[in-house]
Amino acid sequence: MQPSNQTSGPRPMPYGGGPATDAPPPAPRLDAVRLWAGGVMTAGVAGFTAVAAVRLVRGTLAIPVFASEGAGTMGDASTGLLAAGASLATLAATALLHLLILGTPRAGRFFGWIIALVTVAMTLLPFRTTAPMDSKVGTAVVYLATGVAIGSLLSAVARGATRRTA
Repeated sequence: MQPSNQTSGPRPMPYGGGPATDAPPPAPRLDAVRLWAGGVMTAGVAGFTAVAAVRLVRGTLAIPVFASEGAGTMGDASTGLLAAGASLATLAATALLHLLILGTPRAGRFFGWIIALVTVAMTLLPFRTTAPMDSKVGTAVVYLATGVAIGSLLSAVARGATRRTA
């Protein structure tokens, strides 16, 4: 007996779109309160990450970053400004993420690329200065740690704040 060339059931759509009878996937439903609550918490973590990275670089590695050598392990007011800047950058990233979720397909992918590129740019920024190489590397480590914290936490927040509706 010869197998039939006809298949039963719905005909698949080209390019992997699923069966022809399937509706397009539902748009994600955003819980803005969860997104912004997670964004505020991430802002706090980013600030603490910046301070912890400065303590590591200044205290453990004895590299003077964000303050003069006599400022000690915690640095000076510039350490606080760095933490505040990291927190503000996180809130700006949360606003960007909110807009991406509302207006783009695959918002998480766009957000990941944007955060990665900004983190790379910030990490390379110290190498354009005339500071000693150890200070450049130490500053880059602080920026990298802070960028990774912001990107990874906000990506997780976005997954928790969006749901597919039926």
